[in-house]
Amino acid sequence: MTHHDKIRLPAGVLVAVCDGRKALILRNEGDGAFPNLRTYEVHEQDNPPTAAQGTDAPGRVHQSAGSARSAVEVTDFHDEAEAAFLRRIAARLEALLAAGEAKALVVVASPRALGVLRPLYGRAVQEALIGEVCRDMVKLPVYEIEKHLAA
Repeated sequence: MTHHDKIRLPAGVLVAVCDGRKALILRNEGDGAFPNLRTYEVHEQDNPPTAAQGTDAPGRVHQSAGSARSAVEVTDFHDEAEAAFLRRIAARLEALLAAGEAKALVVVASPRALGVLRPLYGRAVQEALIGEVCRDMVKLPVYEIEKHLAA
């Protein structure tokens, strides 16, 4: 499996480009020499910052001995929503590959998103995965993504 930017994209390969908020699933309608990425599916999630999602002050814990109190870490709703979104994307990729929609997969994601996705790869994804690109390209137009990836 390759981890650099330039990857040979065989015909029919699915390319999942995602971060914690948006995922593009592209299919190469061209061939390895002349890739032609076309949008297959788009998934988006509205994920406001944690401050807009959770309004409670951090909880406080009383120590069992003495009068000391300490704050409890605030739940990061934004991070949790991103992780939930990536779980859905991993499940969708697994379903597409298990159904035979493609024989090969390339995942392009921000380092943080890749860190969440990797442990979620099911068997179909693991078997189809031919490369990962650790880079956030989800905001780029499809032709730019194609240019970045084409070997």
